[in-house]
Amino acid sequence: MVMTIRRVVVAALLGALPVVAIACSSSPSTSSATTTAPATTSTTSLESTTWTAVWPTAASSTRYQTPEAAAQGFATDYLHMVNPVISPFQQGDARSGEVPVQPIASGPVTTVLVRKLGPNNSWWVLGAGTAAINLTEPVWDASASSPVTLKGTSMAFEGTVQTQVREDDTNKPLGEGFVTGGSTGMGPFDGTLAFTKPSARYGAIVLYITSAENGTVTEAMVIRVRLG
Repeated sequence: MVMTIRRVVVAALLGALPVVAIACSSSPSTSSATTTAPATTSTTSLESTTWTAVWPTAASSTRYQTPEAAAQGFATDYLHMVNPVISPFQQGDARSGEVPVQPIASGPVTTVLVRKLGPNNSWWVLGAGTAAINLTEPVWDASASSPVTLKGTSMAFEGTVQTQVREDDTNKPLGEGFVTGGSTGMGPFDGTLAFTKPSARYGAIVLYITSAENGTVTEAMVIRVRLG
């Protein structure tokens, strides 16, 4: 469930992230919501402080000054939702929280987990969860090699949940497939997904449900993994 992934991801991050002494504001910046990274920023050094994030990536120039902007960019550019509804940021601790995202105002909620990272103190997406998908294997920050085993429970139209393995800085998935869970209630799924050899060290497992009416993405679960 959403709270399950949130507890797992946040707990892992609190134990994994280094403490960085940087200035921090308790409220989002009122400047442009999306900025470009300074040319002097070292990608290698930035990766060491942002490797936990799936969006944006250290190599990209996109940076977000508000949590809502980060969730918006993630929903449209990473999940490929069409005109998603972005709800207000829900504060967790001083540096992180979550942003509810829906395909339409009355649609299912994808909870996008966000956190301030990096020397510029911008907002990054750590992952996402939804009540209709509960992935139990692999877990956050696990090593994933091809074919990766996917286990959990889900509920979707005809039981079908789409699956992808993504690597950083590449729009095209390394592998795509589907698993079949419950259709009228939460049911178990157990499958594998083969993917091509990655060139990046980090990536994500993406599970998502599409609309039976128009095929657009309605909700998703995304966890960070190490690619092998």
